[in-house]
Amino acid sequence: MEKTGYLPYFEQLETADKTALMQTLAERYRLRFQGLQTFSRWGQSCTTGVFEKDGRELVFVPGGAITIGWEQFHEGLDEENLAELDYVFGECEYNGTPEDFIREDMAPVRQVTVPPMLAGRELEEIGWEPVEFQDPRLLAHPDWLEEFEEHKRSGMRGLNLVGHVRFDYTDGQWRAYLYHDVTYPQLKELLRKQGFSLPTADEWAYLCGGGCRTLFPWGDGLKSDMRILHFESPGDEDKPYDMKEPNFFGLSIAYDPYMREVVEADTFTTCGGDGGCNICGGMGPLLGFLPCSPHRKPEVQEDDLLDIDFDFCRPIIRVEL
Repeated sequence: MEKTGYLPYFEQLETADKTALMQTLAERYRLRFQGLQTFSRWGQSCTTGVFEKDGRELVFVPGGAITIGWEQFHEGLDEENLAELDYVFGECEYNGTPEDFIREDMAPVRQVTVPPMLAGRELEEIGWEPVEFQDPRLLAHPDWLEEFEEHKRSGMRGLNLVGHVRFDYTDGQWRAYLYHDVTYPQLKELLRKQGFSLPTADEWAYLCGGGCRTLFPWGDGLKSDMRILHFESPGDEDKPYDMKEPNFFGLSIAYDPYMREVVEADTFTTCGGDGGCNICGGMGPLLGFLPCSPHRKPEVQEDDLLDIDFDFCRPIIRVEL
């Protein structure tokens, strides 16, 4: 029974056996089983269960014994990526090779075994409480509301009064969110009470890359026909963002370098983004998205207070079979 939750055994199960296993998990963890779905992306594929709990959508991710970390290119960079790096290295007067430069940011190569998980399909905000516009805590600050009204008249579609309140225009209406400080221990305790936890850095690397040996799940560099956040080309407006589309496990993961994913560790640690530091530093698309590589070193933060504009979480449940 235990092996059925790991690749490749899980993929060899008949549909009826997979369905029965998913229904067992739904009962055990009080989830609503929505059915089996096949996710295929970048040469990997998985037919697995999709679940819902308290508004969260989760997928069953079979465990696996994989290699993570990075030392060298597997396929190599194309001319466009090399030209971009030549320009960036020229600007910062770096004389080493692209591999040497990238290797400094990568975790060492190692073998790990990742357990089966139920993983949240989307990143979740931390510390923003949705409130009605008549909420007394909002009405107690007429200056916030005055600034919001002025902003709305200007035709803008979002306002963030840092450390206080945020106003978003989505689906044809305005919504307000109050800011709350959240520490790393508080986030972990909140998830624990809900029956969830955070993935470790190794688990996150598996969810993101599935054991790929290339720099990114799709290859060693960015492809010219990809639509990626912050570097859109004219005419891309009708295309989905490539990295935001569900991956081979059905997860929307590592698609925005500004969004750091909080992971389980002894101290506050993140993966999947650097808060936009490389992009803001003029490093270009490839190095700008390097923090989204599944092999990048986890980043240990300076203190326990989360930056709720840049830090997000992905709840998981480690499954015992």
